[in-house]
Amino acid sequence: MSKDKGFVTEITPQSEDFSKWYIDVIKKAELMDYSPVRGCIVFRPEGYELWENIQRDLDRRFKETGHRNAYFPLFIPESFFQKEKEHVEGFNPELPWVTEAAGEKLEERLAIRPTSETMIGHMYAKWIQSYRDLPLLINQWANVVRWEKRTLPFLRTSEFLWQEGHTAHETEEEARQETMQMLDIYTDFVESFLAIPVIKGEKTPSERFAGAVDTYSIEAMMKDGRAVQAGTSHYLGNKFAIAFDIKYLDRDNSLQFAHTTSWGVSTRLIGALIMVHGDDRGLALPPKIAPTQVVMIPIGPAKLREQVVGRVDELYAELKQAGVRVKVDDRTDVSPGWKFNEYEMRGVPLRLELGPRDMENGVVVLVSRITGEKRIVQQSELIGEVQRMLEETQTEMFERAKRFRDDNSRAVDTLDEMKTSMEEKRGFIEAGWCGSSACEKQVKEETGATSRNIPFEPRVQKPTCLVCGDKANHTVVFARAY
Repeated sequence: MSKDKGFVTEITPQSEDFSKWYIDVIKKAELMDYSPVRGCIVFRPEGYELWENIQRDLDRRFKETGHRNAYFPLFIPESFFQKEKEHVEGFNPELPWVTEAAGEKLEERLAIRPTSETMIGHMYAKWIQSYRDLPLLINQWANVVRWEKRTLPFLRTSEFLWQEGHTAHETEEEARQETMQMLDIYTDFVESFLAIPVIKGEKTPSERFAGAVDTYSIEAMMKDGRAVQAGTSHYLGNKFAIAFDIKYLDRDNSLQFAHTTSWGVSTRLIGALIMVHGDDRGLALPPKIAPTQVVMIPIGPAKLREQVVGRVDELYAELKQAGVRVKVDDRTDVSPGWKFNEYEMRGVPLRLELGPRDMENGVVVLVSRITGEKRIVQQSELIGEVQRMLEETQTEMFERAKRFRDDNSRAVDTLDEMKTSMEEKRGFIEAGWCGSSACEKQVKEETGATSRNIPFEPRVQKPTCLVCGDKANHTVVFARAY
């Protein structure tokens, strides 16, 4: 078998084994490798560049809304976790502890950061004295550790990268506005930058962040029908302020507890990106996040090669000057066909081909990774056409993912109907829920699906609870999830 034909045979088809497809793709595209530490991965440059692009765009959005970056310690004293009961109960099973250092046992155990509410609460109590110190709007880019029993690269690992925002406010109204503002920022970022449609809503009490008053999330559907929680924003009320004594003198010179929020997204967005857009040929990257947006491949016999490569280099300089992330592959030890397959597998949105005949005619060939469409474009119009195709690709990828989600979402009236539906088809289920934790638990036990959120804009309004038949207080999205 030739190199060209055999290139993608190492990727398991999605229909055969989706999990195996996922691992094949991220390994073959060199996004990561397994580390010698259980549940931890090494980000290779191809994968880390995706995270850098996520960071860059989100960081800009945070700063535009008045947030500033800081950094807090990785190690958190055990006593900090005892101050907020719900919080410690929520995280205790996943906490790794440092008990010795420099050959001596520590007087107090130190947790390796699973999240930073406690450490930041301690510091905010020192920094906040007056209403003039509020609002305090801080974000941290960091790594965190949660000792997961079952791991999957990017989606669930023992150590992962994320950002966590922590803010303090004078009033509940201000804090709630912040909570919703950040949820909206996440929604716009994931939909417009990653081309992933999401469902925005409130978590049920059993699914709230440990210690939060209210938790809100955005939920995305993967190509196997499972859900990924793509981002969360929490209104913490006064809970952490009381626990950590975050007080301020108000405008009437009275002591008040601050109202706090926290919000975050993580490298699980990379996993979602792969599972939403990838296909049996490998990755498919939306242009806005793709490290390389256009790959240029010179074609033709060796005797004309120097002339073709020279023109490719000139066009490369023009594209780069226009702000396009572009790469030239002029290797001679592999065929053009092999290169086509490789860059399709790596998800590069556009391929540019240039051969001797194209040079004579003053054109190039542009090929879309997503649609496979070929366009013959005048070299004089290259910049505008590339930018147009990249915009079209970004839009098309979002619309495709949205159609897939909508085609694989359905409403049911009863638990039996839900079970039958889930046996026959993948995807999201919308159903009425009375608000009882017992009914929610029964759904999980009998179907393996969890409540993803109570959508702000449900597609349907169900009048009765799918379990008990009583009046439904909410319509809930249920799904099996990563």
